[in-house]
Amino acid sequence: MARTTGSDGEKTEAAIREAAVNLIARFGYEAMSMRQLAAEVGVQAAALYRYFPTKEELLFTLMREHMEGLTGAWEAARPMGVDPAQRLSAFVENHIAFHIERRHATHVSNMELRSLSPERLTQILRMRTAYEKELRAILRDGAEVGAFSIDDTGLTAMALIQMMTGVIVWFRPGERLSVAEVTATYLSMTMRLVGAKIGAYSVARSFGRAQDAVAL
Repeated sequence: MARTTGSDGEKTEAAIREAAVNLIARFGYEAMSMRQLAAEVGVQAAALYRYFPTKEELLFTLMREHMEGLTGAWEAARPMGVDPAQRLSAFVENHIAFHIERRHATHVSNMELRSLSPERLTQILRMRTAYEKELRAILRDGAEVGAFSIDDTGLTAMALIQMMTGVIVWFRPGERLSVAEVTATYLSMTMRLVGAKIGAYSVARSFGRAQDAVAL
């Protein structure tokens, strides 16, 4: 049944974005029509174009907001003045938590890049690159001080991003593992992947346990 949205413009726009994320994640960008989206929100199809002049503009907005949210979440979570192992632990925890909470938005952002025009694709890729640079900097700092053993920082960063983001493919709340348990396991795998020295690994594990305690 379609939702009925009030006349408030901001609420209507938010409802459009939320419905679009869910529909695109379910059916795909090409298969979702603006008429279908309008029916889901509970407005006339013509009303959608007051908020998003084109279907691609809507998709681009969803992807841009996803990356802005991810970047903002990391800026808020980034620990200052700590060693690379603790920073890496914080990065892993923030990345996994953010994407689990936004499973559909993550799916859209990863699977529908092909649907963007070259100019808009470039903008999204630049945002993704800037975010990934944060991880590369952590790995590089860890390698420089001897906390990590890494052959190729760029490849390692890409492998970690893919591994952590892939949680959304299989994780479901209420099943065998909690978010805290998944995060702890992925942190352990991350530290092995970067060749963390025992001392750095122990510090990171302690930091992860402290963060889990706060979250609980």
